[in-house]
This record gives sequence, structure tokens and C-alpha cells, in this order.
Amino acid sequence: MVFNKEIARFAVGVIGNIISLILFLSPLPTFYRIWKKKSVEQFSPFPYLATFVNCGLWVLYGIPLVHPHSILVVTINGTGLGIEVVYLMLFLLYSEKNKRMKIFLIIIGEIIFLGSLAILVLTLVQTHTKRSTIVGSICIVGNILMYASPLAVMKLVIRSKSVEFMPFFLSLFSFLNGVSWTAYALIRLDAFILVPNSMGTALGLAQLLLYGMYYKSTKRQNAERQAQVEMGPKGVSLVG
Repeated sequence: MVFNKEIARFAVGVIGNIISLILFLSPLPTFYRIWKKKSVEQFSPFPYLATFVNCGLWVLYGIPLVHPHSILVVTINGTGLGIEVVYLMLFLLYSEKNKRMKIFLIIIGEIIFLGSLAILVLTLVQTHTKRSTIVGSICIVGNILMYASPLAVMKLVIRSKSVEFMPFFLSLFSFLNGVSWTAYALIRLDAFILVPNSMGTALGLAQLLLYGMYYKSTKRQNAERQAQVEMGPKGVSLVG
């Protein structure tokens, strides 16, 4: 059987869409916890802010007026954009006042940036090649920011020796997402997809290694915290 690159690329793209959707949905347990506790605690909004602008950039990149024949890029990133809106609304709802205003201003800034970029590229740049190059170059930066956004959380993990605020499934599917889209980009070389996703694969793997290193210490810290709660403030058992 003759290897058909287009069929293979489409198949890998579909797999990439499925993995990306799972990636977008993987923080659901985190946001259920936020909703239940009515507090964002120490969870960082930056991975979701970065993913929001990144999805917006890739939707722009994939539309026919910029980069034709990229429907799989548009479908998954359009879906991801909607999901991130819901997550950011929950952050706005349950963050402290100062933090809420900071998140709100960043969201407004990202929307203005995306709208301005779309207008400028579609009105001032006339060819698909030039439009793809401009938007694709910016997408590389956006994708790297999305993958690198957990770095602050990784720093917290190393300092606290706890992975409590670094959701496992977000790390796992960040890694798998990077792998799938790296493969997609290699079948018919697309440097704009290849560069950030190969870096994302490495960063996702680093998060998984951290999770493996500090998973046991996290369980121990949680057990100690629970024991302190049960003993009460003066060491008196509250369990009847």
C-alpha cells in the first residue's frame, strides 16, 4: 500500500483534536473544586489566560483567508476558546478583588490584541503565504507561552514539594498534545506547528517527572494536614 501523506496527516490531526479536547477538559476537577470551595486558592489563572489567547491565534491562523486547508486547526482551537472562556469566568467569579481586576484587564488586552491582529492582517496583507507567515510566527510565541505557563506552578511544586496545585491530567495531556501535533507537523512539514509543540512535549514531560518526584510527599503532607484538622487546634481529637 502506498503511504498517503494527506490521509496520514488527517488521521493524526483527528487524533490531535481528540487529545486536545481532553486537554481542554482536563482541568474540570480543578474547577469543580474551585466552584465547591468558592475560592481559587493557589491555582494560577495564567495557564488558562495563555491558552485563551493561543486558541484565538490558531483560529485566525487556520481560517481559509489566512492558511487554507486547516479545518482541523480551526475546529479544535475554536472549541478550546469557548472552554477557556468558561474557566476564566469562574476565575473572575471566585478570585479576590485585586486578582479579579488583574485577570479582567489581561482578558480585555488579549481580546483587543486578537481583534487588532485579525483586522491588520486581513486588510493590509494580500497573499496567503504572507498572512500565514505573520500569524504563524505569532502563533509560535503564543503556543510556547501556553506550554510554558505552568512554569510558575512548577516553581511552586519544587519549593513546596507538593503537586497539589499542579493538576496531573493537565500535565499528562499537555505532553500527549505536544506529541500528537509534533507528529502532525512532521508528516507535511509545518514549522509553525512543529516548533512550539516539540517544545511543549519537552515541558509536558518535565511536569510529569516533577509529578512523579513529589507525588508521595504530597500525599504525606495532605495526611498530616488532615490529622491536624482531626486533632483540633490544641491537639484534642475532634473525632467522636
